[in-house]
Amino acid sequence: MDDLFWNGTDPLIHTAVMVIFGYIALIVMLRLSGPRTMAKMTPLDFLVAVTIGSAFGRTLTAVDVAVAQTIVAIGALILLQWALAGFRARFPKFRRLVDSEPVLLYYKGDIQHKALRAHRLTIDDIHTAVRQSGKGSLSDIAAVILQQDGSLGAITTDGLGDASSVTPYVHRKDIQHNEG
Repeated sequence: MDDLFWNGTDPLIHTAVMVIFGYIALIVMLRLSGPRTMAKMTPLDFLVAVTIGSAFGRTLTAVDVAVAQTIVAIGALILLQWALAGFRARFPKFRRLVDSEPVLLYYKGDIQHKALRAHRLTIDDIHTAVRQSGKGSLSDIAAVILQQDGSLGAITTDGLGDASSVTPYVHRKDIQHNEG
């Protein structure tokens, strides 16, 4: 029962050393890896970030894990993130495999009900995106898109321009006949 509340100073010292050196190593590695790791996260980025956090958290209290092992694990995860980001940039087929493409939810007065249902969103989510863009009416908005990072982006009617960032999603078969 005594071990439940106190088992000596060695585990406390080990935890303090792991926190200090692990945290410093984590900061250095994230700094070296550049802004990609800290940018708005795609699902792949999120997975790597959670895994890094899990690996770091596990080592803080595990007496049998060395600082070097923590650094190697986190370093390997960051290298994997770099490699995957490189593959995403160079190979469109790989990018389509790991990334969700943007989804048009609203376009020029038409709410895409099928897309809303498919992504478990509501019309209220579209209105929230409109308000967050600084507009108060759907009539001021040309398009609302579910972005790759899961956020909603609203494009104003004035800001639509030639619609080149929206038109690839306008003529897709899954939204042409949207009966709601």
